[in-house]
Amino acid sequence: MSAEAREVLAVEAKSILKLQEAIDDEFVCLVKLILKSQGRIILIGVGKSGLIARKIAATLSSTGSPSFFVHAGEASHGDLGMITEEDIVIAISNSGETEEVLALLSSIKRIGAHLVALTGQRDSTLAKYSDIVIFSGVEEEACPHGLAPTASTTAAMALGDALAIALSSLRGFTPEDFALYHPGGNLGRRLLTRVKDVLEIRGQNPVVGSNTTVKETLFTMTDSKMGSASVVDQGGLLIGIITDGDIRRHLEKSSSFLERPVAEVMTSNPTTISGDKLASEALRVMEEKEINDLPVVEEGRPVGMLNFQDLLRAKIF
Repeated sequence: MSAEAREVLAVEAKSILKLQEAIDDEFVCLVKLILKSQGRIILIGVGKSGLIARKIAATLSSTGSPSFFVHAGEASHGDLGMITEEDIVIAISNSGETEEVLALLSSIKRIGAHLVALTGQRDSTLAKYSDIVIFSGVEEEACPHGLAPTASTTAAMALGDALAIALSSLRGFTPEDFALYHPGGNLGRRLLTRVKDVLEIRGQNPVVGSNTTVKETLFTMTDSKMGSASVVDQGGLLIGIITDGDIRRHLEKSSSFLERPVAEVMTSNPTTISGDKLASEALRVMEEKEINDLPVVEEGRPVGMLNFQDLLRAKIF
């Protein structure tokens, strides 16, 4: 049983790797056509190809290329009215001979939309009538009988992903743009929550002057229930940070340092972040630096102290 399962994955992986050859001049032409188009991208298919078309349309839309799916059967009964001459129609059919798809070709041409074939047969009817042909052919299906669409559907979906990401990159699609289209659930929370939003959980900003003693700084940290404090110069600009870990390490040697200015034991030029940054970026920085507290600054002045636990409470993970 496990051998058969591994063989399926091996066949599909091989098919996808070979698809790199499909990123040819036709693929480049399609990308350029979409980038200069004022219309939408319409994915058409039926059966398994219809399911793949629906997924590709969803991926394109969520990455900055407006797109939607039209079922080939429904298109013959009025849904072709959703297509305009400014649109680009990508018809998916591995054989290139799917009756429901071929029945639409004449109407699509009359509407004036660009027609693109995503097919495994270069000499098929669909390919011959299309303006651009994206070849998705595979050497074999993962099905041992060569019947069930497996490697071919995986190949088509992978090419759809390649198209979506290529367009996204060329459009300069940002994480903020992605967040706009994914406001719900954990993904939306990670992408929409900013550092300044997380600061509201605790609302603390322990700050001491450079001449403040370590003992007084410790009181400030205790009052704020934070494990660190920002150290500022006379102009209020951040020059360092001191943590409860720093104090414990010094206490192991002697307690006399408690009366010394905090500037003598602080960490200078600490890692900081601005309030407008995504909270997920702050989490990444804190994990990389292995720190629990991160000063939040605006124009060089500390406006808050971000705690790792607050990020977890905000479910930024």
